[in-house]
Amino acid sequence: MTSIVLHSTSGPDGKLHLEVPVGQADTDFEVELVVRPKIMVRTFPPGYFNLIGSVDDDTLAVHPQPPLPPPMEFE
Repeated sequence: MTSIVLHSTSGPDGKLHLEVPVGQADTDFEVELVVRPKIMVRTFPPGYFNLIGSVDDDTLAVHPQPPLPPPMEFE
């Protein structure tokens, strides 16, 4: 048994047309077909995250935050 993986795009009619190369003429085949959507991997273009640098001295500080207001009660 040979496993063949094909990548194809459906047409505007919502149908997927396949041509499967099998390498043998005039031969009967049993075909098993599994159709699933291709998982899209989100990638970023090169240089998308070019960072200039970082602050490595004491000039950047987290200032104290004021207290939060008391929680509100709902009926």
